[in-house]
Amino acid sequence: MDTPLVRVGIIGVGNCARALLEGTAYYRSSPGVTAGLMFPEVGPYGAGALEPVAAWDVDVEKVGKDLWTARAAGQNLPVGIGGDLLPVGADVRVLRAPTLDGAGVKYRERITVADDSADDRAAIVEQVRAARVDVLLNYLPVGSQEATEWWAGVALEAGVGFVNNVPVFIARRDHWRDRFREAGLPLIGDDIKSQLGATYLHRVLVRAFSDRGITLDRTYQLNVGGNMDFFNMLERDRLASKRESKTSAVTDAYAGELGEDDVHIGPSDYVKFLGDTKKAFIRCEGRGFGGAPIDMEIQLTVPDSPNSAGVVIDAARIARLAMDRGDTAVDEWVSAWLFKAPPRAVAQESDQVARERLVRWIAGETGR
Repeated sequence: MDTPLVRVGIIGVGNCARALLEGTAYYRSSPGVTAGLMFPEVGPYGAGALEPVAAWDVDVEKVGKDLWTARAAGQNLPVGIGGDLLPVGADVRVLRAPTLDGAGVKYRERITVADDSADDRAAIVEQVRAARVDVLLNYLPVGSQEATEWWAGVALEAGVGFVNNVPVFIARRDHWRDRFREAGLPLIGDDIKSQLGATYLHRVLVRAFSDRGITLDRTYQLNVGGNMDFFNMLERDRLASKRESKTSAVTDAYAGELGEDDVHIGPSDYVKFLGDTKKAFIRCEGRGFGGAPIDMEIQLTVPDSPNSAGVVIDAARIARLAMDRGDTAVDEWVSAWLFKAPPRAVAQESDQVARERLVRWIAGETGR
């Protein structure tokens, strides 16, 4: 490839990782294609610039296999990315990750955890360094609090960037941000915001209520899907941070106040036959001029995993560019544009403001 590469390590080879690998292969095979991309170029890095150089999982059906084969193994489902794809990551062997809290009760109903706990931090830090990883991409299942913190610590010790795609609060926590800032490393997250998903659409709607002077009285967002992410979320004890992340992402976009009983946002159920398709149902109830009622209902149907892959490709490339420039403070604005639970300092900024700041930074403008 003519373009410089971003060397990434993938933590969790699930459906989202599959979409990332196949999407990378797709844009490598068609370098002139820009459809489906928010940022065709990020500095010198094109859409096919991600180079997987390391990967970890706990599923016996994936550990030990090459990454391209593992992407379609186990409970992973087709993600709808077609074409004549040349393998990406075929020379990378999936290594055994520490389990910690990464495989919950529902997960273990469908997968067999490979032998060996692999919780030797020093050994895995050495694996990251030996692979010359630039950025670690966290794709652990929802509810993996301990495991996500463990991997964030590995990123710091190995001296690499960290993109936290899951709803565990790392980038939002000051003590983690301070540690990454002191190390001069980008910390981007938390909880990936799909490219055109329920959270982004819901934020646009409630901000429109604010901007147009409409009082929002009540709102809900219900989501169903058929992949392992939704199956894992049937274990309700793992959902606290997910609900908080999705709820705050929407309520932060509304200028008024909403009572706790007037907002319901979060994953709702697992429907196996949907496969990797996600359906979201959004309702907003409000009052306009003279108190006249305004109700709005929207249904969104999207491919779940590819809807996040383009966002992760952007986050990884921006992280690498921030390291190139020695300017990791941009991680706040990329988090605000691409993630549901960015640092509180930017959480209430509009998506448009975050995007404009980010575009100026990518273009090399000094002011944010």
